[in-house]
Amino acid sequence: MDNFRRLLGIENKGGRGIGNENENQPEKPDSKHILNELENCDDIVTRTFPELSITLIYFDHLVDKNELNREVINPLKNVTNDDLPQLFKQSQFQMPQNTQETIEDIVSGKTVIFHGDDVYSVNVYGPESRTIAQSETESVITGPHDAFTENIASNLSLIRRRVRSSKLKTMKLSVGEITKTTVYVLYIQDIANDDLVHELLKRVRSIEIDGLFEGNMIVQLIDEHPNSIFPQFMTTERTDVVASKLVAGKIVGLVDGSPSAFCAPTSFFEFFSSPDDYYQRWLLGTGLRLLRFIAFLITITFTAFYVSVTTFHYEMIPQALLLNLAESRSKVPFPPLYEAMLMEVTIELLREAGARLPSKIGQTIGIVGGIVIGQAAVQAGLTSNILIIAVASSAIASFVIPSYIMSASIRLIRFGLIFLAGIFGNLGLLFGITWIVIHLSGLTNLGTSYLTPIAPMNLNDWKDTFIRSPFWSLRKRPMQAKTRNKQRMK
Repeated sequence: MDNFRRLLGIENKGGRGIGNENENQPEKPDSKHILNELENCDDIVTRTFPELSITLIYFDHLVDKNELNREVINPLKNVTNDDLPQLFKQSQFQMPQNTQETIEDIVSGKTVIFHGDDVYSVNVYGPESRTIAQSETESVITGPHDAFTENIASNLSLIRRRVRSSKLKTMKLSVGEITKTTVYVLYIQDIANDDLVHELLKRVRSIEIDGLFEGNMIVQLIDEHPNSIFPQFMTTERTDVVASKLVAGKIVGLVDGSPSAFCAPTSFFEFFSSPDDYYQRWLLGTGLRLLRFIAFLITITFTAFYVSVTTFHYEMIPQALLLNLAESRSKVPFPPLYEAMLMEVTIELLREAGARLPSKIGQTIGIVGGIVIGQAAVQAGLTSNILIIAVASSAIASFVIPSYIMSASIRLIRFGLIFLAGIFGNLGLLFGITWIVIHLSGLTNLGTSYLTPIAPMNLNDWKDTFIRSPFWSLRKRPMQAKTRNKQRMK
């Protein structure tokens, strides 16, 4: 393990720092110089013990008050000068090596103690944080409801509660020249592929940016195809999903301050699976998974197909429906392409407004806006009632996809297909779908195919991709993980 860390150039204290902030700084930590560096930081706290010639420096809102009192304040109140050398031998008192490390300890939530020429730091980091709650973007009906928070220590503890193995390895890196955001890369030794772990670590360590704030931000920085509309790393807020990915041989990344973890390598089809699939009977899980793939097809093609047949291919419409459609469209002055674009943009406006407003108001805006605007648009002759059905069905189908990021990408693709269908008819729709398939075929994630297990073909993985087979049949880990330990059930 140590050889592997040395091979990657990772030190125990963290990854490669970006930038060099210790230029022109004295090697030996000095309280006056430290306070000069933290000048105009009104939230810094300086506390002195004159009888002991001790000065404490820390940020009040970054430390746990109880731990500060227990580990630092109370011991200092109950000792004399003669007892200090013995006190500072205790394990919680660590000695920073230089001024830069002392400053980093303070801004990281540690309390720094100056005593004469000696400097000690005590880790009492414990800022206020959000309590563990259910994920709002990945809710499930059955199964656990705990989700990640913005506290990375809390997130690590949630994972270790589920994966109680010494083989679970965590590598700490630092990203962001200014923010110095902590990033953890997690994997299970002897299951995860070492080359993939190495590749992910190399990409994270190569990031040169001033600030990193979110897990969904870092995946865009390490994407192999950053201009693609499709997300290439799966992100999740659910702890059970992360635990299952680790056991499957995948690699997980956590970013401090973010409730989203990212997993790699990821295939396109993983975005259509939900934890619910595994917590219900396998036949029900299979049915739900197939329903999501059908919803995907409805989302990208239903409105585009309506535009195509009403513009170029009336012969494809059943005669009984054709009469109703002709009557409905007779009052609409726009061609189907403009009509569909108008309603699709209106649906997106309602969705975006509903997402930005408080939950109760957002739901009201969505329901009232959808009903009132839809009915008013039909009565005003701006659109046909059949198009309202097509647009509403496409919008509802897009929300069936469990991944919000994938759902948003698919909704954007829909506009392109509608445009092609309005210009070229079914030929344009077919051309657009072909382009999507070719584009997906060219995507990779950590060097693995994005269309696994279709390309390359692996029928064994189909049992946990397009369907959810019984657990007794899921004996091997997915091929995309490239694990040496392929057997997960005997």
